[in-house]
Amino acid sequence: MTEKHLSSQFDSELNSISSRVMELGGLVESQIQQAIYALSQFSTEAVARVEEQEKRVNQLEVDIDYELSTIIARRQPTARDLRLLIAFSKATANLERMGDEAHKMARMVGSIIDSGAARSLPTSDLRVAAELASGLLRKTLDAFARLDTAAAVSILKEDDLIDAEFDGFVRKLITYMMEDPRKISPSLDLLFLAKAIERIGDHSKNVAELIIYLVKGIDVRHTTMDEIESSVL
Repeated sequence: MTEKHLSSQFDSELNSISSRVMELGGLVESQIQQAIYALSQFSTEAVARVEEQEKRVNQLEVDIDYELSTIIARRQPTARDLRLLIAFSKATANLERMGDEAHKMARMVGSIIDSGAARSLPTSDLRVAAELASGLLRKTLDAFARLDTAAAVSILKEDDLIDAEFDGFVRKLITYMMEDPRKISPSLDLLFLAKAIERIGDHSKNVAELIIYLVKGIDVRHTTMDEIESSVL
């Protein structure tokens, strides 16, 4: 078998893995959108759809992990090829965890519905944050597909907006609970829901950092934004 043939096969395997990772990202994005719909409409049907999609996300994550392990064992890649496979593995793990957070969101919505306090809770700000997180995931998947480091830096900045939304919502929710102690229990569900949204943003940020690592070979996890921009842009 010629070296060219081996290289062509490896490229085909990488393309297959890339497609599977994008498929996983699409499933997780759908999960998040369904969770947002469940929150906005207090829909038990949407909650059930998120739970059903969770099974597909978990299975696809397992399949991708197995395929990556097989490629690494058979090809023993080095340098950039190895970095790419590691990036795929870490991106897959972060996407699966985003799916877990969407599942948590749906469970919290279901708990709020069961409490009977759904319509009286302050959820509008939370829906804004959830849409921000969903949009950030969409941009992250696009940046990962194109290995766009400039877009990755923009994603890192945008995650700060989600963190600010979370902090503001927590302050508002604390005030709300102090004014009406009867709403403390369902409000705590809302707090956990807000934390799940924040974590989705964090995982998108992790994938953006992977893009920079893959393209530039730089680990930016513990650097300032000014340092990242001077190194990447």
